[in-house]
Amino acid sequence: MARFNTQLVHGVPVNDNNTGAVNPPIYNSSTYTFESVDAMPRWDYARSGNPTREFLESQIAQLEHGERGFAFASGLAAIHAVLSIFQPGDRIVVSKDIYGGTYSQLNEHFSRWGLVVDGVDTQDPVAVSRALSKPDAKAVYFETLTNPLLKVNDVQSLAALAHAHGAIAIVDNTFVTPYLQQPLDLGADVVLHSATKYLAGHSDVVAGLVVVRNADLASRIYFVQNRLGAVLPPAECDSVRRGIQTLALRMDRQQENALKLARYLKRHPLVSAVHYPGLESDPGHALAERELNGAGGVLSFEVKDGVDAGTVLNNFKVFRLAVSLGAVESLAEFPARMTHFELPREERLKIGITDGLIRLAVGIEDAADLLEDLGQALAVAGRERDERAARNAVTAGEGGKAGKAAETVPVKVQVFA
Repeated sequence: MARFNTQLVHGVPVNDNNTGAVNPPIYNSSTYTFESVDAMPRWDYARSGNPTREFLESQIAQLEHGERGFAFASGLAAIHAVLSIFQPGDRIVVSKDIYGGTYSQLNEHFSRWGLVVDGVDTQDPVAVSRALSKPDAKAVYFETLTNPLLKVNDVQSLAALAHAHGAIAIVDNTFVTPYLQQPLDLGADVVLHSATKYLAGHSDVVAGLVVVRNADLASRIYFVQNRLGAVLPPAECDSVRRGIQTLALRMDRQQENALKLARYLKRHPLVSAVHYPGLESDPGHALAERELNGAGGVLSFEVKDGVDAGTVLNNFKVFRLAVSLGAVESLAEFPARMTHFELPREERLKIGITDGLIRLAVGIEDAADLLEDLGQALAVAGRERDERAARNAVTAGEGGKAGKAAETVPVKVQVFA
């Protein structure tokens, strides 16, 4: 059997043509001919199946060690399909530290149709077990690495808890990808990906993928995919396939760069906290070492009181101020106002998403350029803080003496190499 990196390049042959083409063809046909009225063709209508989509779906199933894969028009479409297999009255135990779009879909859409959502701290097995023991608990839903605080969820333990209560475990593996973890091997039942991110890897396609561990779940997901119709078009399927070929190469560089930035930020005088499981000091480091093959390319950090996170973000030159992650270019965003704006501020603060939190999705650029960019943006924010403190001292202090003291003793910002 081919090893993982070979599977990234070659996938699973669909055996759809005899041209000898190295790359799978892109089939843009919406319909396919029947040989006769009694025929049962492999493909009949593109919503139900397409050779280009089948290649991608088979490949992600192979990479995640699953029974079957499914490709959707976006990550949220994939989430919608998975949640659609449940019935009104079913209870879903959900990590409190969840992507804002998932939170909105659960609490503003599916709750209207009778799905019961229980938010819990998935770092607390007692709380998870208590929630799963409630009537009609059908699933626990969580992310391998939480967004944006990068907490590491114990897939093996959470899946075991779910199964002990007759529920299934659904894991969003977007931040990790099958290169760093295969949750089905740890007991999960359903794996989700926003393939827009690391799998496609170039900020040029929106896509979602689902992989399931057994035929029953495959049948239920396929029913939703075919009946609701949010399928990924052929050209986009090919873009994701092409991105997957270089997944390992990109993630190796992204992780290498992310660790350098995390270590730099850990020592910076304007930074109060760094969230990255690749750091030995991180609370999730030991679990990451046990269940993951790397810490990924996303990290977040909090600036100290008095430092404006917006100033940092507005002064990046190499980092792009944008949502999303996992692409070749480095992106920076403000969770409180961007990716997690759907969460009420009170809820955000409860789970640790402060107004000083910045998330970095680290790309494959030269690490020295990223470090310099981070340093100069923090320096601008530091100078702004000092100038503001000086003005406040002049206003509130004892006349010119306070003002002079503030001007002659500025707080210096150290930029680390």
